[in-house]
Amino acid sequence: MCSVGDSFGVELEGGMEVHEYVCNNCGKSFKGIGSNVGCPKCRSKDVKCID
Repeated sequence: MCSVGDSFGVELEGGMEVHEYVCNNCGKSFKGIGSNVGCPKCRSKDVKCID
């Protein structure tokens, strides 16, 4: 599945939630799920949850 533009609502099984993150290396803001989130721009794992 491909999406263009803003995000869309997806219901996930198992209670996983989408969170907003910011990368401490390049400053990119993005949404992610799970415990091993990485920046989609620079691939850094040094990210912070901001919600």
